[in-house]
Amino acid sequence: MSGILPADSPRELILKALDNTNPDYGFQSLDNLPIEYLLENSVVALDKPSGPTSHEVATWVRKILGVDRVGHGGTLDPAVTGILPTGIGNATKAMQALIPAGKEYVCVLELHNKAAESDIRRVIDEFVGKLYQKPPLRSSVKRVLRVREIYYNRILEIKGRLVLFKVGCQAGTYIRKLCFDIGEALGVGGHMRELRRTRVGSFKEDEHLCTLYDLKDAFMFWKEEGDESELRKYLLPIEFGLGHLPIINVRDSAVDAICHGANLAASGIVSLSSGMKKDDFVVLKTQKGEAIAVAKCADTSDRIAKAKTGIMAITERVLMERGRYPSMWKKKPQD
Repeated sequence: MSGILPADSPRELILKALDNTNPDYGFQSLDNLPIEYLLENSVVALDKPSGPTSHEVATWVRKILGVDRVGHGGTLDPAVTGILPTGIGNATKAMQALIPAGKEYVCVLELHNKAAESDIRRVIDEFVGKLYQKPPLRSSVKRVLRVREIYYNRILEIKGRLVLFKVGCQAGTYIRKLCFDIGEALGVGGHMRELRRTRVGSFKEDEHLCTLYDLKDAFMFWKEEGDESELRKYLLPIEFGLGHLPIINVRDSAVDAICHGANLAASGIVSLSSGMKKDDFVVLKTQKGEAIAVAKCADTSDRIAKAKTGIMAITERVLMERGRYPSMWKKKPQD
């Protein structure tokens, strides 16, 4: 759908079966998870400063929180600022699922010569849809031609040779190359002067964003004074980082099997999001809203909703620890 990020695509919930969830299993609410649990199963909407690499920033987060594992979702160049989704502990497994979410940037394009404002607006409007791009020379990936989609370009301000615009795009889009191509299309040349990432899926600049200093202060408030209120603002449940994905809600009886790596059968599904296609990433959840795993759809939403038998989702990354829900399945005996 043009004009919006994939994360904003409207979806409805399709009821497949009626079932109840046992209140004795799992977490009853994601709003008040133990802080110790969040330190091993959370995501942070980090505001990356200009200068350090994304890897360096992730290392600093690991040291601040005193945890073993920290991973980021989507590398930013050292000079680029903005949202760097960061997975803490077990949530590092969920970072790959951010790939289909879509990203948003605010960019300053500097043109090398003057151009009419009407021409600038016309040309930038033309750079929407699927574009061919080759990574720039300074890129860390192989320089092969690739197709990336621009969902929208919105001019915020034009002042002389400077153009401030907002771009929503597919992961892996090179904004530096986009600026170069716009300059070439205008016939005056241009380059990216400044860039800030303002959104990745559910991570938005005006919600939950924190700096390294904010995170350090919040952690020390908890450690030294026992006040966890600030830390809770920044350690978001792993489910938040998966908010852009469609959902399949499963029965209690299927949860532990998925935690052991099993795929999801039709009989284990209670409800699901509309609009899913085969091979789409999906998050498998309990009826209480807890994330169990990231999976790939084996079919479309309509067919999954009608299916009586068969595998409906292929488990890719298990997120929930084993034992939170009891084992209600039996392994087949060896032949």
